[in-house]
Amino acid sequence: MSTHQETPTGVPLQALRERARELDRQDPLAHYRDHFIGTDTPLSYLDGNSLGRPLKRTADDVAAFVRNEWGGRLIRGWDEQWLTMPEAIGDQLGRAVLGAAPGQTIIADSTTVVLYKLLRAALAAVQDPDRDELVLDTGNFPTDRYLVEGIALEEGLTLRWIDPDPAAGVTLDQVRQATGPRTAVVLLSQIAYRSGHLADLPGITAAVHDAGALVVWDLCHSAGSVEIGLDAADVDFAAGCTYKYLNGGPGSPAFAYVNARHLPALNQPIWGWMGRKDAFEMAAGYAPAAGIRGFLSGTPAIFGMIAMQGTLDLIEEASMAAIREKSVALTAFAIDVFDAWLAPLGAELASPRDSGERGGHITVDHPAFSKATVEGLWDGDVIPDFRSPHGIRVGLSPLSTSFAEVLHGMAAIRDRLQG
Repeated sequence: MSTHQETPTGVPLQALRERARELDRQDPLAHYRDHFIGTDTPLSYLDGNSLGRPLKRTADDVAAFVRNEWGGRLIRGWDEQWLTMPEAIGDQLGRAVLGAAPGQTIIADSTTVVLYKLLRAALAAVQDPDRDELVLDTGNFPTDRYLVEGIALEEGLTLRWIDPDPAAGVTLDQVRQATGPRTAVVLLSQIAYRSGHLADLPGITAAVHDAGALVVWDLCHSAGSVEIGLDAADVDFAAGCTYKYLNGGPGSPAFAYVNARHLPALNQPIWGWMGRKDAFEMAAGYAPAAGIRGFLSGTPAIFGMIAMQGTLDLIEEASMAAIREKSVALTAFAIDVFDAWLAPLGAELASPRDSGERGGHITVDHPAFSKATVEGLWDGDVIPDFRSPHGIRVGLSPLSTSFAEVLHGMAAIRDRLQG
């Protein structure tokens, strides 16, 4: 392709290439890309918001664990370190990513199970029998919707649905209109999984509290991509996965956050031996462990915690403020390329243009986009993901993604549209 080739809007291709190179040269976080496996290849990875790249140190950390801790210490590892890892890494996650003081975050189970625990615990804490409504939105991730629907069916509760703009997300005004004296619990995602809309977490949390209700936040697409501030916003409960921006690997365990003011009186519904006050007492009857440890159920997933610990170390070193700044720059550049190359071909941006309302990914819609379109991109080592009915989601992980990588991937999407 000639370096003098023009885009459909007349922007020279070479100008965009030079801009991407200059952005990479000026990027204070650019050197973190070298910590990740695969970033020295031509592959354009635009799906870090689904599954993050592994760190190079992860292979060494896991191998050392197998040799020295699992292989060397064997069952003694539980007493020496593993039993306390869910709380220790939970505290690091709270400190580095969530804006949470120690003793409120723990690594446990899958996101689905953690959300179920938090929702049931929140409902049990609601004392007013007239509060019989659960508030959720039609654009939330399927698991979140299915869980709330199932719990409502079990408990005879009423669902109140918020119907957000598909290209945006739930707004503060919509939450105010949906909540009232019958509201028990509200479940929302801080970042909409399809559009990338960034919800007003502090404002919505305050509005839910003004209505006398409790809020559970899903942080799956925000943990590691935006500054969150759970304590500052007085959030009640939050959950999230660790295999996206936290690079814990496929199926790595999720986290639960419970505000300290709720911990003394709260009980979660899945009683397992690791959540008991003395797990190895093996006694009759369940007596929950004090504090956040009471939100454990079964045996912790140690391998996933080992993998995510490397990323948490990098995040603490880089700072979430700097990571968020790069995330905004990456998505802004992707939108500029969209405007130059994809909009003239009939594509639509299904994500907010305002960076204050946008998380770490964008979605581009076009009637010609299909699962087969993305499969073709994958075959060419350009990896976004598909979101039905006709959206391509471009996820940009700040520590591992370069601006040149974004341009290369967007060029491939343009080429598919041009046929």
